Amino acid sequence: MSVHQVHVFISHSWAYSGHYDTLSRWIFGQNWRFGRARIDFRNYSVPRNDPIVDTPNIRTLREAIYRQIARSHVVVIPTGMYTHYSKWIGKELEGSLAYDKPILAVDLRGAQRTATVVGNAATKFVSWNSASVAAGIWDLYYR
Repeated sequence: MSVHQVHVFISHSWAYSGHYDTLSRWIFGQNWRFGRARIDFRNYSVPRNDPIVDTPNIRTLREAIYRQIARSHVVVIPTGMYTHYSKWIGKELEGSLAYDKPILAVDLRGAQRTATVVGNAATKFVSWNSASVAAGIWDLYYR
């Protein structure tokens, strides 16, 4: 049996931290296996205890986000409409593309609409449940 350490960046807005908290609990709070492989998902998101706030300018914000994404294998982004209004999401999408990181779009349960900008950039879509999110990350990592 092999162990694979997979670095995951979960996109979030602190104003909508419930989505982040749920995804984080699903991904990092369980022991995952796919076939004979044991998966050690590691959190490379912007930490709550050291958030990127009050950056002096957009360049500093972008560099801080890019640092986290560059060290990740997969970027996970919920497709809620708030993504249209977040300056973070744009930087996260740009960083994912700049570092050629696959994007897993997670359709929020009961969402009537999804963010087009995330949908257009997504490598893969999954539904809002722990098993599909974990399997989606593994698929994108192992591809």
